[in-house]
Amino acid sequence: MNEKMAQKAVVVDGQEIVLNGEKNILEVAKKANIEIPTFCYHSDLSVYGACRMCLVEVEGRGLMPACSTPPEPGMVIKTTTSRVLQARRMMVEFYLANHERDCTVCERNLNCRLQAIAASLGIDEVRFGERKEKLPKDTSTFSLVRDPNRCILCGDCVRACKEIENIGVYDFTHRGSQTKVEPAFGKKLSEVECVYCGQCSIRCPTGALVVKSEVDNAWRAVLDSDLMVVAQIAPAVRVAIGEAFGLPPGEITTGKIVAALKKIGFDRVYDTAFSADLTVVEEAEEFFRRLQKGERLPQFTSCCPSWVIYAERNYPFYLENLSSARSPQQMFGSVIKNFICQVENVPREKLVSVSIMPCTAKKFEARRPEFIHDGIPDVDIVLTAQETIRMIKTANIDFRELEPLPFDVPLGAGSGAGVIFGVTGGVTEAVLRYAYERLTGQELQEVEFKGVRGMESVKEAEINFGERRVKVAIVHGLAMLQRLVQDMRRGERYYDFVEVMNCPGGCIGGGGMPLEYPDYQEVLRRRAEGLYNADRLSVVRKAQDNPSIKFLYEKWLQEANSEVAEHHLHTHYYSRRRISDEVIRIQEAKSAQKVDIAVCVGTSCYLKGSYDLLQELLELTKEYGVEDRVSVGATFCLEHCTEGPNIRINEEVFSGVSKDKLRQIFEEVVLSKLVAEAH
Repeated sequence: MNEKMAQKAVVVDGQEIVLNGEKNILEVAKKANIEIPTFCYHSDLSVYGACRMCLVEVEGRGLMPACSTPPEPGMVIKTTTSRVLQARRMMVEFYLANHERDCTVCERNLNCRLQAIAASLGIDEVRFGERKEKLPKDTSTFSLVRDPNRCILCGDCVRACKEIENIGVYDFTHRGSQTKVEPAFGKKLSEVECVYCGQCSIRCPTGALVVKSEVDNAWRAVLDSDLMVVAQIAPAVRVAIGEAFGLPPGEITTGKIVAALKKIGFDRVYDTAFSADLTVVEEAEEFFRRLQKGERLPQFTSCCPSWVIYAERNYPFYLENLSSARSPQQMFGSVIKNFICQVENVPREKLVSVSIMPCTAKKFEARRPEFIHDGIPDVDIVLTAQETIRMIKTANIDFRELEPLPFDVPLGAGSGAGVIFGVTGGVTEAVLRYAYERLTGQELQEVEFKGVRGMESVKEAEINFGERRVKVAIVHGLAMLQRLVQDMRRGERYYDFVEVMNCPGGCIGGGGMPLEYPDYQEVLRRRAEGLYNADRLSVVRKAQDNPSIKFLYEKWLQEANSEVAEHHLHTHYYSRRRISDEVIRIQEAKSAQKVDIAVCVGTSCYLKGSYDLLQELLELTKEYGVEDRVSVGATFCLEHCTEGPNIRINEEVFSGVSKDKLRQIFEEVVLSKLVAEAH
């Protein structure tokens, strides 16, 4: 290395590494093919530096965290000195002392970062005592299981929920040895603002947050000879399952997945890309009609169940703007239970519909009452990619050596447009391929809309459809969506069509996908490229050209948006009321002549500062000497979410309450009520 290059280099374990914009020592070490262990570092989250697993020894400076220490020319860094190894072992022992040690029955056994790091460090005993308190598991949702006994307080779930979703379901509570990570007031996930996306679980390094398994249900179904079990495979899954068997991210393993499912005992295996094509036709036709009438625009996509439930809770004013088209999962479920059962001459109750999805929220979606008829769900079982991998391993199948098999007919053929549903921007591109021909009456020659592709959190594009220009937006991550909606509500942005995906990168970053890698952004990029490659290799690249879709309309649905299609392929959305009479009392009045005040600490109000209002309110009661006459508590929704923070005084709700306004309300309303009560 010449002198000029050496001036820009650091030395890592004896290797000279030239700096090129690396943000921290972790990134430099990776260039030297050195993996430094860490629990709390994630390439797509803020640097936290709490776990201290990534300590390295820097000459002249001592032990330093590699995640939060920027590299400087001339640094001499050692990653495996005796001091470093001793510090790492000590940290892991501390984690294990506070962690449930029943690894053999843990959901994450052999796939746990804590377990793997402990093994790599050669830890064969823990010198500290075991935890004695056994906390209850939270199994209240269809999607996730939270086991606080396995939590190591790394805070990954806290940051994921705040930074990606801006929801903030989790936070640190209590202090010292009693510190926990949990939802507000120890609530269950089903009782807070969780959208069941699983972004917390995919980043959890232990078994504290895991996918709620339906594997046992799936085994019972495939082993029951009286049942016909039909599976559908989502587009994103085909470029990820191979990762668990040593194949690179993005490698298309569709045929091997089909073969594995057939070996397990599934009777039919279909492609969800088929029903994605069906969604394109129904949603694009709906979009075309809205454009003609100039109403209910922008049209929001409705394929992502986390986004749908978030809209139902927070944006009731936009619910009529959501496409009424069901998601591909639910469209396929309806086709299976209402069409395939006739083709196969199997009663609905004997036909088990299984979907294999990248998404944990799909489990919640399948249980929505709109998709259950006469007690029979359209989709009976939802398996994530993680669960499917487990079933393949349980069946002792050598995945890499499998001979690929094709999907079954007649619903096994999806177009390239259906395949790219799995990546952010894919739904928009698929709809544009249809809408262009529908609006212009001309055949689309160049089917790739490159302007809607890419991993940016928000993308915009304007497409010229003859005399009509259509403006679209693509957003992934609810945190970015919230900013976009604020701009739209203020009139600063206008769109005709908005695609919303909850997870980073779209479905390829779903919470049910193979567990996160250190460089997750690169994994997402390669998965996305895999789907675009599958599109390019498709004989049919537009949903409207799919012969299987034409067959279904001819045999059953008649035409797009027909009465039959509306009944079986569309749905409706509703505002999810969250008002609860439950108030968690923080200060209880002792006098019979009292005023009751409840501060909303639901997500929307919490993010706008309602917790500070709660503290200020307690101070005001002390300041005016009325603690014994004012009850103060926290509640979880007073509605008026967009106008928060909200408080309720007796039965009257006040919205948009700032600290200054709180004092005014307290003096003019609360004190006057107390005076009135006294007389």
